[in-house]
Amino acid sequence: MISPLPDLASGLPRASVIIPAYNAARTLPATLAALRAQTIPAAHLEVIVVDDGSTDATAAVAAAAGVRVVRRANGGPAAARNAGTDRARGEIVLFTDADCVPAPGWVAAMLAPFRDPAVVGVKGAYRTHQRSLVARFAQIEFLDRYARQARQPTIDLVGSYAAAFRRATFQAAGGYDTRFPVANNEDVELSYRLADRGARLVFAPQAIVYHTHAATLGRYLRVKVSRGYWRILVYRRYPHKALRDSYTPQVLKAQVALVGALAGCAGPALIWPPLRPLCAALAAGLLASTLPFTAFAARYDPLVAGCAPVLVIGRALALGLGSAAALVGLGPGLRRR
Repeated sequence: MISPLPDLASGLPRASVIIPAYNAARTLPATLAALRAQTIPAAHLEVIVVDDGSTDATAAVAAAAGVRVVRRANGGPAAARNAGTDRARGEIVLFTDADCVPAPGWVAAMLAPFRDPAVVGVKGAYRTHQRSLVARFAQIEFLDRYARQARQPTIDLVGSYAAAFRRATFQAAGGYDTRFPVANNEDVELSYRLADRGARLVFAPQAIVYHTHAATLGRYLRVKVSRGYWRILVYRRYPHKALRDSYTPQVLKAQVALVGALAGCAGPALIWPPLRPLCAALAAGLLASTLPFTAFAARYDPLVAGCAPVLVIGRALALGLGSAAALVGLGPGLRRR
């Protein structure tokens, strides 16, 4: 039987940080160094790296850093996180990724909300040091979503890049759904599942991890196609969340619908002129829908704000393409149980 971590006088719950890692030997050292630099006492925290069938030196890098290493055949990050949780000794399990670098106060900020016994899960926040235009746009996207969640006393989406749960509740709920083969929306599915069971999930904006976002337009759009695809598979289980959740702006759903309608209208309008006014109205509506985000972006980065309408429309198109692929049954789909 694994002995529990020592109880300290800080009043913070005992914690285990779990990092799923697949061929992460290049990025993992920075993650582990950041966890060694946390502001809470080292004896209060354990770090577990789950080597998910890597073919590089991931396990050796983790072992050299002196953290616990769990080795398993490749099964995807959802399964890896669950395996780490099964071996964790902390009352609270925290998750981050092997390409994230937590700020020194990350663990303390993640644990603080658990002083309220009603809190079951906590979500932290992304930041980036990147200067590429697309990465800056992606970061402002996150800031926009965070501003939305910060206004709500409870949320229903906890991203796995900076997540914490009471271990007993996490395991009682079944953990992450291992049928998700990649790191994409498995955290959304778990969040919706917990929220539907009445779990209180909260946002901790000061719990920051640094990340490298997609830096090129092509890479960014591919990410959004993938996000759209997997989100539809989640919505099939939780159709009420397609109408509203704590994270997704309603205007984004309208933009996806508008860009789809415009794409469907544009071709026929070339040969049937009466459709052209409709296409013009759709285009005007789509452009107008980008103005709130453009104004938000202008508060942080005027250059990003100037490019925002084009990037927002491209995002809507990519999400729509991914969603359409899921709706017609293309793509890998969920694994069988």
